[in-house]
Amino acid sequence: MTAAVISAGRRYLPRGWTDFGLQLAIWFGFLAAYQVVRGLADRDPTRAFANGLRVISWEEGHAHHLFELTFQNVAASSKFLELAVSWTYWNSEFTVIGLLLLWVYLRRHEAFANFRNTILLANVIGLVGYVLVPTAPPRMFPSFGFADTLGSIGGLNHGSGLVELASNPYAAMPSLHAADALIAGVTLAYVCRNKLAKVAWALWPAWVSFSVMATANHFWLDVVAGVAVAIVALVIVHRRRVVRFLLSTA
Repeated sequence: MTAAVISAGRRYLPRGWTDFGLQLAIWFGFLAAYQVVRGLADRDPTRAFANGLRVISWEEGHAHHLFELTFQNVAASSKFLELAVSWTYWNSEFTVIGLLLLWVYLRRHEAFANFRNTILLANVIGLVGYVLVPTAPPRMFPSFGFADTLGSIGGLNHGSGLVELASNPYAAMPSLHAADALIAGVTLAYVCRNKLAKVAWALWPAWVSFSVMATANHFWLDVVAGVAVAIVALVIVHRRRVVRFLLSTA
């Protein structure tokens, strides 16, 4: 049995069981630490609601429209669409990203380190944002017409024990759903060989951004901030490639 496991590791794992175990420890260790720290980060409701109102005021003053409400209405027009955006919100962050990290590790190993490091860096930057700028999400402002449309998938909602314990309800700015989706979309569109898969992953960031706004969990300014975080992380991790590109076009 032991020999069979070792043989399987040599056959399917790019660097054997030891490296695979190390990557699992890095990912789940970071995930646990991140969730605890995010949950313990600034939970000042007064400041969080004040920042949320500032976002609403800015959007109304400059865009003259709360686009999140429009997205909510579009999603609410179809039970299937409402379920799809809810599923995306709950799973696009750690479930999808975790599975993508595993796939890239096994099938496109040469791109794994940069993909992992970019995700980790973006989440660290986002955590700093949660501490410095706690922001209440749209769903906490029903007086403006926002509704918490997530409902419950398999008994899961914002009031569920594990979710409530490990999350910060005022961690809206920046949207790490949007940041991680962009990093995943760029990476997978680049490493996938199937043209249909490339197109699907290229569209993934837009779908996730729509979903987090349609479920009233992020303002569009949160999404813009998340995209900025992703770009910063991508540039830092891929700085050598960026420098070569800039020099070649100079």
